[in-house]
Amino acid sequence: MKKNPIKKLLFVIFGCVVGLTACVRMDYYEKSEVMPGHEWSSNNPVTGSFEITDTLTGYNIFLVLRHTDAYRYNNIWVQVDLKSPADSLYSQRLDLSLGSDAAGWEGSGMNDIWEVRKRLTANAQSFKTAGKYEYRLKQIMREDPLRHVMAVGLRVQKQE
Repeated sequence: MKKNPIKKLLFVIFGCVVGLTACVRMDYYEKSEVMPGHEWSSNNPVTGSFEITDTLTGYNIFLVLRHTDAYRYNNIWVQVDLKSPADSLYSQRLDLSLGSDAAGWEGSGMNDIWEVRKRLTANAQSFKTAGKYEYRLKQIMREDPLRHVMAVGLRVQKQE
């Protein structure tokens, strides 16, 4: 039985790709929660935690939001709470633009679904203490529950 050289070549290429990507270090944390019924209630904050080991590097922090084209507003008000390993709590209310009537939605879209990453700080943030940081994201819009929100999350990415 003769071996197929194309199959052998594909196997070698696949092995190289897997080997190279296994060595890539991921310098970010990202987690999103799906909103039941595409409604984000103020009673359903998005929570999670991430680990910081490098206190010398700056980090960019983003709200990750997926919504449908039927979302009624050009913005979203959120309260962001961050608790450090030293138990200090940082809390901030933010008004984040999601689009405009003239330019349309920000972010990337496919059909009627849009995903946007909104930076939560103007500059990269450094964390003074290594350890586990806990966060809470809560929508504080007048409409409650906030309809047509599919998923909400946080992304923490090392500055390059």
